[in-house]
Amino acid sequence: MNQTKHNYRTAFIFLTSLFFLWGFITVLVDSLIPRIRDLFTLTYFQAGLVQFAFFGAYFILSIPAGFLLSKIGYKRGIVAGLIIMAIGCFLFYPAASFREFNVFLLAYFVLAGGITVLQVAANPYVAVLGSESGAASRLNLSQAFNSLGTSIAPILGASFILSDRVRSSDEISEMTTAAREAYLISEATAVQTPFMVIASFIILLALVFVFVKLPTMLSSAPKGGYSSLLRNKSLLLGALGIFIYVGAEVAIGSYLVNYFYDMGLTAVVKQNEVLAAIASTLLGQDLSVVSDYGILGAFVTFYWSGAMIGRFVGSYLTKVIRPSVVLSYFATGAVLMIVISSQSLGIVSMISILAVGLFNSIMFPTIFSLSLEGLDDLKPQASGILCTMIVGGAIIPPLYGYMTDLFGFKMAFLLLIVCYGYIIWYGYQRSKKSLLA
Repeated sequence: MNQTKHNYRTAFIFLTSLFFLWGFITVLVDSLIPRIRDLFTLTYFQAGLVQFAFFGAYFILSIPAGFLLSKIGYKRGIVAGLIIMAIGCFLFYPAASFREFNVFLLAYFVLAGGITVLQVAANPYVAVLGSESGAASRLNLSQAFNSLGTSIAPILGASFILSDRVRSSDEISEMTTAAREAYLISEATAVQTPFMVIASFIILLALVFVFVKLPTMLSSAPKGGYSSLLRNKSLLLGALGIFIYVGAEVAIGSYLVNYFYDMGLTAVVKQNEVLAAIASTLLGQDLSVVSDYGILGAFVTFYWSGAMIGRFVGSYLTKVIRPSVVLSYFATGAVLMIVISSQSLGIVSMISILAVGLFNSIMFPTIFSLSLEGLDDLKPQASGILCTMIVGGAIIPPLYGYMTDLFGFKMAFLLLIVCYGYIIWYGYQRSKKSLLA
């Protein structure tokens, strides 16, 4: 028994490293959106297509990934996911070299394909490494390290990807041939270097998983698994919750820099000694040499670090309070913060929208674990269905961007309020089910 617990602990540690990795990479690619938007003169809707390519991979590949896992097991699935991720990172090299938007989208898609396989494998694996009643707590703890990655990524993105001012297409066309070539090389390097380093690290991590011993937690799944799962109302409601939550979280995270810029917060930050000191400390350089996007991008780290703090807290709360109740309260907090941001200006508006990250924290792992309850060996296929709904990150951000193009950021917040309203309802419904059980 002690040996089994030791194996579970070792597996949990290795799996948690994967949560950190894909959280870091997912948010790091968000740092490219403001730069790509200027380089290719895109509307907010077109910029949202970057997330469409990234999260569209979840829609296309999650169910096949669940089927694959039921055949080869969690460990081999994890190795396969890491290899696909590395290929996606390497594709950023030609994408940046040739300055082709379509190649960027392909790189995003392949990278997300690898992350999809990891998500489908790692989430249910953590859920089954112990009692079902503790699944939400374990997933929240693993997801806390995912949020640690998302907290670090904006700083590095602001420092290495958004640090210098992006030239518009008109400015580039007016440059001399030599100046244009030098500029494009510098732009390519700003993107290529981080992703080449990440690709190398992923390959090393894949080799580690090849040789590390992990407990076997999966027997062959029953036949007809998907047909029975698609009749499971609890799973389907949870899948819709994943769709809505991921879409709302990504919509906020993707457009935070643009939202701050639209409100003129660059001047506010520079004029406020405390905010200026925070930005300068986070970026590690004087603000006079940092672009507006870089300055504002530094504050995005608080959105994702709030999620990290919330998940560490949530790991404890979901042990002592029904996870469904915690979920409803946190979704209510998110709505409150969005309303405050939409009705205020300046620092208050900034702080309140960043605070949504804190309330987002426990939503994904809690919805995920609630949806998997009682599914036993069907969990890989159920995980595939749930991860398919991460496609919400591909659908809702472009829709939010389109509403922003038409009505502005403040009015577009209504879409997010509707999203979190569903999660409040879902948590309430699950609470009633728990009371009746």
